[in-house]
Parts: sequence; structure tokens; C-alpha cells
Amino acid sequence: MHNVLIDHLSTAVLQLNRDLQIEYLNPAAEILLAISRRRIYGQKISQAFFENESSLAALEAAVISGYPYTKRETEILLTNGKKLLLDYTVTPIMSLHSTDSLLIELYPRDHMKRISQEDEFIATHQTSKELVRSLAHEIKNPLGGIRGAAQLISRSFKDEALKDYTQVIIEESDRLRDLVDRLLGPRKLPQTENLNIHKVIERVNQLISVESEQQLTILRDYDPSIPNLIGDKSQLIQALLNITRNAMQALLENPQTNDKCITIVTRALRQFTIGTRRHRLVCCISVIDNGPGIPEALLKTLFYPMVSGRPDGTGLGLSIAQSIVHQHHGLIECNSQPENTEFNIYLPIETAVQG
Repeated sequence: MHNVLIDHLSTAVLQLNRDLQIEYLNPAAEILLAISRRRIYGQKISQAFFENESSLAALEAAVISGYPYTKRETEILLTNGKKLLLDYTVTPIMSLHSTDSLLIELYPRDHMKRISQEDEFIATHQTSKELVRSLAHEIKNPLGGIRGAAQLISRSFKDEALKDYTQVIIEESDRLRDLVDRLLGPRKLPQTENLNIHKVIERVNQLISVESEQQLTILRDYDPSIPNLIGDKSQLIQALLNITRNAMQALLENPQTNDKCITIVTRALRQFTIGTRRHRLVCCISVIDNGPGIPEALLKTLFYPMVSGRPDGTGLGLSIAQSIVHQHHGLIECNSQPENTEFNIYLPIETAVQG
């Protein structure tokens, strides 16, 4: 009964025996430490994560003394090479005046920071989107009048040279209208269906292969256990295409990058929080390229409309992608450094799409 309750906790919990071997860990600990309970049972705690030699000595001392202790803002190294900043508490479980086992509770600091950043980003993105929509409508209305007036004036001119001038006005009005339409984003309601996310990704991979003219390699690392999700197939293709196309352009425009490569990874994440809501199951799609990376100054505003790191970029692709994913109750995050830029798309599997 106790294990059932602990299994449903959002706090990562491990239980060690007197020899510091893992006897139990809950699903939250599996997710946090990126390990499988089946493979880690009976292994030393150092096989799950490593802090330093003094931390192992402290655990051994807790077994002997029976005194609990807490460590704040310590960094641990996971088996996959990633580092985590967290607090943890060690509580000895006593039986007949001796320690039977140790209970370790892990509280990730960077995880809470990420949740706070997500909340702030979602609120800022929503405000920005509403502002852009209002501005786009204000621009679009007079554009129609300008175009109509130019057409009327053109009919009254007999001089072809003067008609050319009015044609310039008409064509530029059309160009601005198309730009405004892109700012407004998808205009139709999502047409949801039960879909396989890997079919969406394969369609995008096919389009990128054609556009890149086979000048780069696309690697796949799929998790076949991911179930179907409810979503708009065409919109999800558009969102993923915008992100993958950015990666392709960054690679092709950088002659210094050898072995140009985009890697697409899918994983199923359990008990994952997006914003303030915790989801039972989330699909994570990672688009990773080995290009030059994104300047740090752009990272915080990357998903805002009209923000681009390319001289000829419109800055709308990522903003539209974020809006589409947000309609699916999801989120896009980006981490970048030279030769490793990673966009992570999180899509809840059990929820419906917003209208």
C-alpha cells in the first residue's frame, strides 16, 4: 500500500539498503534520473547518479549514526552524462536501534526553475500573440483600401508607364497582406484526428530531404512505444517543418560545418509538467543539429514574431510553430551551443486540442 502511494508522488524517492544498494525507486525518480527501475535494482547508488566521494561517505555515516541530513543546491552527474542541480534529504529507517535502510528524497532545483520559466514564457507568448493579431488586423484593413484605390486609378491611366507605378502599389499591397496573414497564423480551426506522430515526422523528413538536395544527413532515433495522439496532422507537420527547416538553413548556410546532420529523437515522458499542469504521458520530439548554434542574445526572444538571426528571415516560422504546439496544449523549448542546437517539442498525449 505504501509503495502504491509513493509511486504516485511527484517527488523522486529512492530506498537504499545498508550497503547503499537500491531497493526501490518510484516513477518520478526514474524520470528524474533517466534510469529504469528494473535495471537499477540491486545496484549501488553510484550506478544511478554520482555526486562525489564525500557524499558516499555521508550516506555510510547516516547508516551508522541513524541521523538524517539534507544537502542544498548540489550538482549530481547522471549515467547519461547530464548534470542536475537539486536538493536532497536522507532519512534513515530504523529497526531495533539499527538502520535498516535509507530513504532519499530528491528535489530538482533546475526543474522548478524550468517550470517557472515555462509559466512566464507561456504568459508572455500569449500576450505577444494577442498584440500581433491586433496590430495585423489594423494593418490589413487599410491595405485593402489602398489596393482597391490603386486598381481604380490604374483604369483611368492611358499611359502604360503610369500603370506600372500603380501595379507596384498593388503588388506591394499583396505582399504586405501575405505577411500579415502569416502573422495571424493558422486561420482555420484544428482538424483533429487520431494520428501516429512518427508518420508526421517522416513526412517532414521527406520534405527536408528534397529541399536540402541531399546535402545533409537525417538520423532517426524513435521510441516505438509512443501511442497515437489527438492532433491536427497538417498543422503539426507545419510546426515541425518550420523548426527542422531552420536547422537545415543553419547548416547549409554555414560552410564551416562538416558532416551536416539533423537528428530527430522521440521519447515518451511520464508524469511530465508543462506550465502548471502535470500530464500522465507526454511525447517529446527533439530536433538536433550540429550547426553553428544560436546567439545567446536571441535565445530568450527566439519564438517572438519578427525575431530572426538570419538577414533574410521573417522571424515568423518559430512563432507560428509555437502557436500550433500551444493549441495542442504543448510547448517548444530550445537549448543551443556551437555544434549542438536542440529544439524539444512536448505534446501531451491524453488531452484534446484547443479550438
